[in-house]
Amino acid sequence: MALVFVGIDPDTGDMHSPTVWADVEHQELVLQGWKPSPELEAECAATELPGHAKGIPEGEAVIRIPARALHMIREACDVLDAHVQ
Repeated sequence: MALVFVGIDPDTGDMHSPTVWADVEHQELVLQGWKPSPELEAECAATELPGHAKGIPEGEAVIRIPARALHMIREACDVLDAHVQ
């Protein structure tokens, strides 16, 4: 796996670490974030969208990433763009 580390949210301290990687081989963003509150997760699961089943499928998760980490997500997208297969 060609996993490229992009960054860790510098404002979260030692106990928390929203993190961004780019998986070049699979052309995917890999994100580590905070678990949502039960209320937020329930709201996400209850949302009905065209072409999207209600609920959170097995193997998927809702995560929270702080807006201050957006530059890392953009950088990870740039890494993937540079390695388009």
